[in-house]
This record gives sequence, C-alpha cells and structure tokens, in this order.
Amino acid sequence: MIAPRRFLPSISSLLALEAVDRLGSASAAAGELSLSQSAVSRQLKTLEEQLGVALIERSQMRLQLTPAAEGYVETARKILQQLAQASLKLKANPQGGSLQLAILPAFGMHWLAPRLQDFARKNPGVTMNLNTRLRPFDFSTEGFDAAIHFGEQNWAGADYLELMREEVIPVCAPALMEQSDGTPDWLLSAPLLHLDTRADAWEQWFATQGVEAFGVRGMLFDQFSTMIQATVHGLGVALLPGYLVAQDLKDGRLVCAWHGPQVSLGRYYLVWPQGKAASAPLQAFRGWLQHQLDLPGE
Repeated sequence: MIAPRRFLPSISSLLALEAVDRLGSASAAAGELSLSQSAVSRQLKTLEEQLGVALIERSQMRLQLTPAAEGYVETARKILQQLAQASLKLKANPQGGSLQLAILPAFGMHWLAPRLQDFARKNPGVTMNLNTRLRPFDFSTEGFDAAIHFGEQNWAGADYLELMREEVIPVCAPALMEQSDGTPDWLLSAPLLHLDTRADAWEQWFATQGVEAFGVRGMLFDQFSTMIQATVHGLGVALLPGYLVAQDLKDGRLVCAWHGPQVSLGRYYLVWPQGKAASAPLQAFRGWLQHQLDLPGE
C-alpha cells in the first residue's frame, strides 16, 4: 500500500530540491529547470511546509541542505532516476516487454551484438536496451534487469547462468617477435599491456607457464578495443581473448607471442538480482542464450 498522499511531495518540488542541492543556488536550479528563481523558492517552501521540516539553510553565498535533508535528497534523487528510466523503457516499448541489460564492451560488441538479430526475430515483443558497465553494481540502485559478468561467481546478491570460459593468448605486432628467444621468459622484459579490470592477469598467466613474475608493469587500458589497437601498432604485448583477435591473427596484424596452450582466467556469466522473480523478457533471453551456447535448460 502506498503511503498517505500527504507524505508524497510533488515531482516539481523534488526536482527543485535535487537541483538546488547539486547546483548550490536557486538561480542555477531555475536555469536548469526553466523556471523563475521565485518559482524554485516557492517549490522549496511548499515542500518544507508539507513535511514540517526545514530543508534549506539560506545564506548570502549559497543554499545548502540541512543535515536532515541530505539523506532525504539522496533517496529522492534515486527515485527520480528510476522513474525517468521506467518512463524511457515504457516509451521505447509501449506494449511492455523490455529488457535492460548491462554488458561488457568487448563481449557485447564482438559476441552478443552479431547474434541479437536472431533474438529479436524470435522474440518480437521484447525490446532490448543495452548499457555498458565494467564492474559489478547494486541491482537495487540501478535500473538493470540483468548483466553480463566476467570472472568468478563473486557478484553479491546475484544469481548466475554460466555462459562460457574465456581463453586468453599473448599477442603482439610481428616486429616485436624479434625479441623472442622461443620461451615465455622473453615476455618478462617485453613491454606488457594491461587491462585495469584484470590487473593481475599477467601474473596469473606467467604462473600457468611455470614462470615467476611479480609486480609486472606496463601501459594500462580500460577497454580491450583500445588495447588491441595499441598492440597492433607495436606498443607492447597483450593478453587478449582468442575470439577478439582471431581475425587480426588471420590477417597477420598480430602474431602469437608464445605458442603454448591457451589459458583461461575466468568465465562469462549472465547475472540477475537474487530473490527477484524473473520477468518474461529475462526468461526469454536466458532461454535464448542457453540455446545459442547449447547449455542445459533449467
């Protein structure tokens, strides 16, 4: 049951409070909300009278929220964001059936995107909305139904569907291979490229080859796409998933820096909020993934 109406402020008042908190003045908030400064002040006064609590400390320099209002505005901000996201989802698919999915950039671009036309054809009532997230987040504060996760089953408060194992190989531009002595040890003195979400990947890889390596350093990247380009242009050796560099290896832009066995440093998972009933679009997407990867059904 929704609380009594007297405890539910207007959206206009909440928008005014949020803007004043973020911008620090009624005039700045008025400019952003396309209102007059006096209209913003009236919204704040109305909200204070409705709640019976002082929300604003007024000074000559700026408006500042009272300690009691600071926690209130954070909750209001999250609710406003969630309401805006829900409105966008409804506008995108008036018949319902949307799925908000957080994806990893490389997996989303190179594995998922080429297959989504098949999902859309088989599920015409589902609208898929994709946004990039590089790290785990709290489903309760984000508007996502599910996410693609890499690594281990260490996402708090999530259920899992294991998708596939990722195997990485060390690759470099052909010219860098002149430094190779035919063993993995030469890589210890080579310029190594790193992904910031997998900071210890090289140490793990060296360990699987029986080579001791500590404090490995080198250029740092936040996405595979830029790291691949840096590797192609000879800036160093990178550990990259085989499915991402298959064409570059075939075309000769990259070569294997060591021809040992491929190494797995983690797996891909579909994750969704634990304890929450899965929507029909999420169930359809899970079933489609299981079919694509020939996984056993639930």
